[in-house]
Amino acid sequence: MSREEFISLPLHQQVKTLYLEGTFVVGIRYYRHKVNLYLLEDEYVEVFYNHKLDKIDKIDFLPRDHSRMKFYLDQIKIS
Repeated sequence: MSREEFISLPLHQQVKTLYLEGTFVVGIRYYRHKVNLYLLEDEYVEVFYNHKLDKIDKIDFLPRDHSRMKFYLDQIKIS
């Protein structure tokens, strides 16, 4: 599935696609969100969950050179 095809899906279909086809990598807290990072094919995708409102606010692709990537790398331990 291309990036454009994924973006054009309704939110509930994006969630289903990530759950069935993606791989959960790690979750972080980022301001008022719990953000889960998934690997979908060769792209990183973030799911921004607002726990106070109990809803997903946004699903978006994360470029590998984005500054937020350091928050994820701090959580991954490689022995």
